[in-house]
Amino acid sequence: MSKIKITGPWDMQKIESYLDTCVVPLKLAIISARGWPVIASLWFFYENGVICCASKEKSKVVQLLKINNKCAFEVSPDAPPYHGVRGQGLAALSHDRSGKTLENLHDRFLGNSKTPFKSWLMRGASEEVIIRITPSNLMSWDYRNRMDKERKDA
Repeated sequence: MSKIKITGPWDMQKIESYLDTCVVPLKLAIISARGWPVIASLWFFYENGVICCASKEKSKVVQLLKINNKCAFEVSPDAPPYHGVRGQGLAALSHDRSGKTLENLHDRFLGNSKTPFKSWLMRGASEEVIIRITPSNLMSWDYRNRMDKERKDA
């Protein structure tokens, strides 16, 4: 694996910790067949230096990544104070017929309860494609201290 370029206030350990604990959908940017950016929000988890997501085999996301596996992403909450991680990388597509990856994604975002939604989701697991993003660049930003001070001074 080649060295990841890191910029911003956080080191790799802090970035990995953030990606492990931040439970918001990842915003994935890919390029359309006509060269325009497309953004999709996907559940994700971070494991061994790779960001894992899933999408249906027939989804636009998967179809576009088959053509061009270069992508960008952002993981950040929507509300201030603003902080997060964004980056660029290459996506590899594969299948997980066992459904374990999809189940891990569900449990991370919604808990591991057996619900009708989880049952429905898992019934379609064989139609899911696993998207594994290997980052080449990671950039963090963190305005919490500055924004918290401004909010307190107001």
